[in-house]
Amino acid sequence: MSMTSSNGSRSLSSEINVTPLIDILLVLLIIFMVIVPMVPRGQEAVVPKPPDSHLFREESRNVVVSILRTSSSALEYKVNQDVISKDALATRLAQIYLNRAERVMFVKGDDNVSFSQVAEVIDMGHSAGVDRVGLLTPKVLEGN
Repeated sequence: MSMTSSNGSRSLSSEINVTPLIDILLVLLIIFMVIVPMVPRGQEAVVPKPPDSHLFREESRNVVVSILRTSSSALEYKVNQDVISKDALATRLAQIYLNRAERVMFVKGDDNVSFSQVAEVIDMGHSAGVDRVGLLTPKVLEGN
């Protein structure tokens, strides 16, 4: 508040002098404009490098059991690319899924194999602890 003299008498005026407030606001604005660009926005992040391609193969995570009919009309079973007998298939699948968290198996049947033979392999997978089974068909393999 300030004192004014009108008519020669001293009376109080109820007007606020805003000039010192504007000065303070301008000083604070300048301080914040200088400080904000210098504040660090985050820490430097170290991005992990992808592993070497020969150490990590994506197809090693997927288990594909193939059932093929050979020229002598006998069945041939493959786990990924390893040929295995039907008797050893259940134990091999149990070994594979013993310590895996992701229990997914893909079954690929030949055109000359009946679905009952594919269903046997699916049952072996379920007894080995497989949660999800995917069937690979020619359209899936082509990407359609």
